[in-house]
Amino acid sequence: MKTIDIGLLGFGTVGSGVVKLLQENAARLERKVGAHLRIRRIAVRDLGRARPVEVDRKLLTANPAEVVADPAIQIVVEVLGGIDPARACCLEALEKGKHVVTANKALLATHGVALYRAAAEHRVDLGFEASVCGGIPVIRLLREGLVANRITSLLGIINGTCNYILTKMTEEDRPFAEVLAAAQARGYAEADPSLDVGGLDAAHKLQILASIAYDTPIPLERIYVEGIEAVAPADIAYARELGHRIKLLAIAKESGGELEARVHPTLIPTDHLLASVGGVYNAIWLHGDAVGSQMFSGRGAGQMPTASAVVSDLVEIAHNIVFGRPSRPSSLALPGEAAELKLRDMARVRSCYYLRVMAIDKPRVLSRISGILGEHNISIASVIQKGRGVHAAVPVVFMTHAALEGDMRKALRTIDHLDVVAQQTTCIRVEGDED
Repeated sequence: MKTIDIGLLGFGTVGSGVVKLLQENAARLERKVGAHLRIRRIAVRDLGRARPVEVDRKLLTANPAEVVADPAIQIVVEVLGGIDPARACCLEALEKGKHVVTANKALLATHGVALYRAAAEHRVDLGFEASVCGGIPVIRLLREGLVANRITSLLGIINGTCNYILTKMTEEDRPFAEVLAAAQARGYAEADPSLDVGGLDAAHKLQILASIAYDTPIPLERIYVEGIEAVAPADIAYARELGHRIKLLAIAKESGGELEARVHPTLIPTDHLLASVGGVYNAIWLHGDAVGSQMFSGRGAGQMPTASAVVSDLVEIAHNIVFGRPSRPSSLALPGEAAELKLRDMARVRSCYYLRVMAIDKPRVLSRISGILGEHNISIASVIQKGRGVHAAVPVVFMTHAALEGDMRKALRTIDHLDVVAQQTTCIRVEGDED
């Protein structure tokens, strides 16, 4: 039986999961592929460290370049994380005519074009199913299963840390900082959680998904990003009263030849499929012109779900090698190679809004705020005002109809400068209420 040699860059959580799957499912994978998948070399940071998966220590090296340079290795799997040395290793492997599988979302979101171009020039495969949503095969879904569709909208819960925190805040009425500390204690949040809670991790993943779904290279810096740090228990409580839940959503929509791409906390109706996705789970909801609305949910991170996605790419590439199939075309359009959609500036995005204004309890305050919104073409759908404070600040909650982001920003600047407004207004966008 033919043997396909694999080089593994990284032997941490995901790397050890990949080895575990290849060891435990070796016989079944051989039947599916028609070849033996063999780990030939493994690059590690610390040769002396104990390993959770038993391997021959002769396979280990502290030099990733040795793995890439090995002429017997046909597929290089990169699970180092970070940008460097991962970028250099992947590019060199592709240039040497080796297929590459990576789980590195940050690398793809920032340097993906260079990698896709190198893969195309050297006629090799670049697999990255594991880069988004872990065990949910969403890359393959967009690239193959839904290729006949025009995707009009895509909404994703694609960061498990944020979803866990918001779920606990909703269920237990606890503040952000307290739930974050508990998430860190349980291993659901990093010691430095800024990449997750600040929304950038979700933006990396949205860049990959939207680039495939809309066949358009999307610069990461053009994606609007807002994290969950400012979401307060009061906002979660008001959202519940209004029949909504708050989720960090990654959103991509196409209309009128333009594409919007954004990540931010969002109110969604409790009867929306995404509203029921709790804890560390991920989900993608999308609408295609042929299939209609669909949702896909599952574990979006963790050792084995991510390793499962890596091995799925390994099997596909190995199958192509065994049967002499040519490398698949890039699943992403390169700059200048497609009719690229124009990215819509955030100020021109239309959305409904939730506003919590801390206003002094005086006569005519509500009419002043409503008047400012009206002057900026913002129509009010509903208002909640609870409690009375004798010349003290009380929350006034507005739900608006769809309005331009630019108009809302101008209105809030005026509202927050009123002498009767005690602090900056909380503004959260709403999806699912109005097309």
